[in-house]
Amino acid sequence: MVWLRRTTHYLFIVVVAVNSTLLTINAGDYIFYTDWAWTSFVVFSIAQSTMLVVGAIYYMLFTGVPGTATYYATIMTIYTWVAKGAWFALGYPMDFITVPVWIPLAMLLDLTYWATRRNKHAAIIIGGTLVGLSLPIFNMINLLLVRDPLEMAFKYPRPTLSPYMTPIEPQVGKFYNSPVALGSGAGAVLSVPIAALGAKLNTWTYRWMA
Repeated sequence: MVWLRRTTHYLFIVVVAVNSTLLTINAGDYIFYTDWAWTSFVVFSIAQSTMLVVGAIYYMLFTGVPGTATYYATIMTIYTWVAKGAWFALGYPMDFITVPVWIPLAMLLDLTYWATRRNKHAAIIIGGTLVGLSLPIFNMINLLLVRDPLEMAFKYPRPTLSPYMTPIEPQVGKFYNSPVALGSGAGAVLSVPIAALGAKLNTWTYRWMA
């Protein structure tokens, strides 16, 4: 049943990576700079960190080789850049979708696994915490590089956007004062159990396909 186990493994990688791409596009970075900007940033950060960690740790523990989490994050990044190019082909600027910084986070997960001599529990606890803590910081720096994001929001509205989500003038300080801190704190807490889920999925795959 080795072929079935491997097929399930690769199917899981593709499904999670594609979902990460869709999550990036559907959330839409320009929403960060609208009236509910910081709320969306926090939710987006948590969603991205948990989506990354569940697939990356699954893949890493499946192979048992440090470095495969980074390879998985690279797959996610390539998918999103392809989708970004598709939007560009439709006439939208390249700044319209910002690709999240996944690769350095996966490198932290690989480094944790390698430094603890392939300790699964250390990878879950320490690696999951590092991913959740770091993603909002990296992404905020990433988004600061976007050229005039508010102009992007008004000039290039997303055609599939619901009417009630139409960009409006930002209300500074209306929501969270520190979205990076809140996103990092919540992400660090939630990424650990999600990493444990990814590890458990790996165990279940072997058990079901035995």
